[in-house]
Amino acid sequence: MSAAAPQSELRLVVLGRTGPGQSPAGCTILGLQDSEQGPDQVESQECKHRGEAADRQLVVVSGPAWFSSGFSPEDRRRHISSFISLSSPGPHAFLLCVPVNQPTDGEDKALDALTKLFGPSALSRHTIILFTHTEELEEDEHLDEYLVTWRKDLQELVDRCGGRYHTLETRSGEEAGERDAVQELLEKVEQMVKESETRHLSCPLYDQAEERVRERQVEVVRRRRAEELASPTNSQPEEDVTEEELESVRDKAERSAGVLELDLDDIFPSTSVTPSPPSFLQGLWEKLRDWVKWLPRLVRREALLGALVGLFMGGPFGGMLGATVGSVATEVGRRKTQKTK
Repeated sequence: MSAAAPQSELRLVVLGRTGPGQSPAGCTILGLQDSEQGPDQVESQECKHRGEAADRQLVVVSGPAWFSSGFSPEDRRRHISSFISLSSPGPHAFLLCVPVNQPTDGEDKALDALTKLFGPSALSRHTIILFTHTEELEEDEHLDEYLVTWRKDLQELVDRCGGRYHTLETRSGEEAGERDAVQELLEKVEQMVKESETRHLSCPLYDQAEERVRERQVEVVRRRRAEELASPTNSQPEEDVTEEELESVRDKAERSAGVLELDLDDIFPSTSVTPSPPSFLQGLWEKLRDWVKWLPRLVRREALLGALVGLFMGGPFGGMLGATVGSVATEVGRRKTQKTK
């Protein structure tokens, strides 16, 4: 498959939990230092940066994890409206940052929200999973193998996005490797846009946002003209607003476009409804699964065996027996590995 032709400008919306790689992802794409983003800027509000990478003009929009349970309905509506206005008339790609060293925490809800807000094509044609913290994997462990073998929850996120995923992290950590990773990501974005046969994501909500931004542009330009004409010595007649004037106030108009008409009740139901608690065994299994994920690959299988024995035997005796089985299995695996070296 031939590479897609570079776009004149790529608009990228970076989504993800605050902290686990979201801000570093935006910095890596544009080659920024963390200090250039401003203190706690990503954690509290949406930010927009323009730059150039891999011979492409980029716009990168990022913000807090509005899909998490810690946001009130009003704050969530405000944050969603903000990133929509800042990425209007529509992004070329959503990049959902997901740490591989932690259990999923709302990323599935983020994908649900993108689908309900912008339509199914937001996932199938305009979203890439961007994995972070891949340095936690073993040196000889490939990301695709890790997903299939140990992280079916993360693999499900990838499958919902047309099988697209990427990471900007490299084993060596060298600058050249990061540049290559960024170029590969942008090529994936361009190929995704080419296959979608659209210039960028387009939907009624983004049309509404673009109309609101255009109205604000005109208001800002006319207010600026009125201030200039307030002087008694200035009697120039008012002229039509030009595209150059509108573009010069674009950023200000985007940030002052206000809250959009968003129906989020179906996407984020009220927390007053208490979900039914999981079964006892289901809760134990989920804790066990999350614990086993972070173990080194050499002992994951052995530790899982021992933990399963303890889980199903139950009681103090089951715990002791499970620990013994896990230890023996780990030692056997270690000696077997040493013999093969």
